[in-house]
Amino acid sequence: MDVLSVVHSEHAGTELFGPVVAAAGHRLTEWTFASNGAPPPADAVLVFGGSMHPDQDDEHPWLKDEVPWLERLIDDKVPTLGICLGSQLLARAAGSWVGPLEGAPEIGWVGVELTDEGRSDPVLSALPASFEALQWHYYQHGLPQGAVALAQNNACLQGFRLGDALWGVQFHPEVTEPQLTRWIDDKDVEPSQQQRLRVDTREKIGRWNELGRGLCRAFLTAADQLTAARAA
Repeated sequence: MDVLSVVHSEHAGTELFGPVVAAAGHRLTEWTFASNGAPPPADAVLVFGGSMHPDQDDEHPWLKDEVPWLERLIDDKVPTLGICLGSQLLARAAGSWVGPLEGAPEIGWVGVELTDEGRSDPVLSALPASFEALQWHYYQHGLPQGAVALAQNNACLQGFRLGDALWGVQFHPEVTEPQLTRWIDDKDVEPSQQQRLRVDTREKIGRWNELGRGLCRAFLTAADQLTAARAA
């Protein structure tokens, strides 16, 4: 299976998911709209995060190309998993509103709960019914028309499925400790918050990476099954 990884920043790449894709025997291509334009066809797509926001078309003109491309993925029912910005862009492409979180951004280790639908979902059921997730986002989005809410917390919608082939999660299951260290060292993070993030990350990243690998494997399995069923 050909898996396409759409990235928006050198600091927010495929990370933990890359070795999982390789171990499953699939081929991975990493792609960026900002540098490369429209990507090649793929059997499954991963859309990752970035420091930009999903409505900043003027600052990031390539968004005007990526959103219609995501609309085609939705129309063609290409197995897709959007993460953080990727989830926001997927929701936007599906016609949902996107906008800033009310109050403070979610940065750090925050509780998330699966809905009843999430507990039975072929992808998000790889996660516990309740878990602490690594969050790093300033925006949120609504539930696209026809989509099913899979995860939530007090801040916002945390996961959804659209049809049987497209998923979005607001948290970061792909993050690794070296990647997160780079984010923590960012000048926009207060020193007191940096220290708390470092301590929490040392305690939590190992378990979180286990869950992230499981989520990635579940998505690849679902994508493989969908691709095989459509080829039959």
